[in-house]
Amino acid sequence: MAAPPAEPPAHGLLESKVVLVTASAGTGIGSATALRAAKEGATVVLSDAHERRLAEAARRLEAETGRAPLAVRCDVTVEEDVARLYDATVSELGRLDVAVHNAGLGGTVPLVEMSDEQWSRVLDVTLTGTFRCTRAALRHMLAQGRGVIVNNASVLGWRAQAGQAHYAAAKAGVMALTRCAAMESAPFGVRVNAVAPSLAMHPFLSRAIPEEQLAELERREAFGRSAELWEVANVIVFLASEYSSYMTGEVVSVSSQHP
Repeated sequence: MAAPPAEPPAHGLLESKVVLVTASAGTGIGSATALRAAKEGATVVLSDAHERRLAEAARRLEAETGRAPLAVRCDVTVEEDVARLYDATVSELGRLDVAVHNAGLGGTVPLVEMSDEQWSRVLDVTLTGTFRCTRAALRHMLAQGRGVIVNNASVLGWRAQAGQAHYAAAKAGVMALTRCAAMESAPFGVRVNAVAPSLAMHPFLSRAIPEEQLAELERREAFGRSAELWEVANVIVFLASEYSSYMTGEVVSVSSQHP
């Protein structure tokens, strides 16, 4: 197994940008993205459905960067919460430059045992939640005539994995949503892209996928390891920055697994 490299230094890629990250509490891709965006010079807006974890994440980000983020609780399955999040960002900070839509819900259930409620819950958070957030962000960005959206998809939108029918369907939907939103937004100077991580290890992942399955997925990666969270965050930051100014409607795989 190849050891992960050292995290590269920041280069001010998001200097003076207002960057909103959903599902950014805890220890997953969202929190890593918020931290990297702050290191790259952004004013960060944290959002999560869990109020206590959100407050903890805000304190931790301020301690690490010396800059207090705006923290707004939001359940992406509730339209009123979503509208309030984006309205509060623009009201408090004057604009919204980048929106990273990271909220998602998984789980491992064989299709024949999957209930309608399990299917609907994953779709509501992962796909419809991303739709609600993308719609809210675009309502502000199209009026501004600028902005960038980065949605979090998954390689399971392309690949088959047993027990993941609901999650894979939702992430494939996120990819299609991203491409359609990009085509509608391009005439207004707004870009919409997505990342598709394969395996980025964090504590919540083991709740959704059995440990033995995670170990097998790691073995399939070319480097013999999962991605570090900051390695996914760096690709998100690239898509959010002017370094990707000609890219829209793209789904960028963050993976070393090639079947």
